[in-house]
Amino acid sequence: MDKNDACYQAYLQILERELVPAMGCTEPIAIAYAAALAKKTLEEDIVKEVNVYASGNVIKNVKSVTVPNTGGRKGIETAVAIGIVGGDASKNLEVLADVTDEDIEKMVQFLKDVPIHVHRAQSDCTLDITIEIKGCNHTAKVKIVNEHENVVLIEKDQCCLLEKGFSAAQNYPDLYQTLNMRKIYDFAVSADIEDVKEILDRQINYNSTIAQEGLKNHYGASIASTLLSTYGNSVEIRARAMAAAGSDARMSGCDLPVIINSGSGNQGMTASLPVIEYWKEIKADKEKLYRALLISNLSTLYQKTYIGRLSAYCGVVSAGAGAGAGIAYLLDASFDDICHTIVNSLAITSGIICDGAKPSCAAKIAIAVDAGIMGYRMVQEGHCFGCGEGIVRGSIEKTIEGVGHLAREGMKETDDEIIKMMLEE
Repeated sequence: MDKNDACYQAYLQILERELVPAMGCTEPIAIAYAAALAKKTLEEDIVKEVNVYASGNVIKNVKSVTVPNTGGRKGIETAVAIGIVGGDASKNLEVLADVTDEDIEKMVQFLKDVPIHVHRAQSDCTLDITIEIKGCNHTAKVKIVNEHENVVLIEKDQCCLLEKGFSAAQNYPDLYQTLNMRKIYDFAVSADIEDVKEILDRQINYNSTIAQEGLKNHYGASIASTLLSTYGNSVEIRARAMAAAGSDARMSGCDLPVIINSGSGNQGMTASLPVIEYWKEIKADKEKLYRALLISNLSTLYQKTYIGRLSAYCGVVSAGAGAGAGIAYLLDASFDDICHTIVNSLAITSGIICDGAKPSCAAKIAIAVDAGIMGYRMVQEGHCFGCGEGIVRGSIEKTIEGVGHLAREGMKETDDEIIKMMLEE
């Protein structure tokens, strides 16, 4: 693909937009970001009351995950309080990077003194967050929709300071409509490495660092160490364990940043760490790793454009299939075999639900990566799931589109039931 090709430039823009750092699970961090921005807009030291309006998928993903730099606390109220007293809105999804021990003490007092009312937003957007704060003399409102950093409204004293249009149907800008597997492959094998090196080096370094942290220390349910102690140290197990280790740490409040994919740190780690582990095993040159990561990241994003950023469908399924595609490329698979790898993987694991961010996400990651690897091993043995077998359709494009429809439309009622069950506990 020529560098002047519109798709080439579009894919570079997509990578720059998507492979960005975030500290902690992105839903509570988006809440903390909105809260910090609302506090900055208020321009008052004292906050008297906070109202939070969040879509069901946001509530689901914040309920059970530890918010970093809060002393191990969970929940929307915690994310709001730490964002207000210690957040730096200029750091976006690293809003809590500079929280101090004094800020944590202030947060504890804030939670005691200030009423925080949480409401489920009646919204068609799966990612919808509104923070309203009241001071002694002023009020401020911030609204985020569709993407974790996409601020569409800022108000002070009901005067609009910023307003952007948005659509519930458009989780991804038009730019993403250029994504398809043939073009992703052509871009990956022909890209000027200097154009993507900085982005991918950051992903390699950040995600490898948090995975090592997850292996060294006890976080969550320690899925990674369970895998290694139970099943051994083969590259297949290490690939699963490294991705799970990053999630072990991240879901339990580790304050190391990760590089996300489609707004998710778990998806960013799942799409990258297994590929990195296979690259280490086969001792290929670094350029091959970069190209494999391009396939993995972009094929994950391609799948997610049909699903949306949040749904009842577990996003690491897409990332596990993307990782399988990246591993297949490392092992010299053809374009057709890479496509079959993704289809095989989706046929195996597309039934995994998303019941919020929490320690069990690491186990789901391990399963999704296993499916990606199995998908390629099947191809190596000459086996592929065929059209008409369950959700598999006549091409990779039709299969991905069908899975997206299933996740986005078919599982809406499932999503509602999951949220109801979680809120009953």
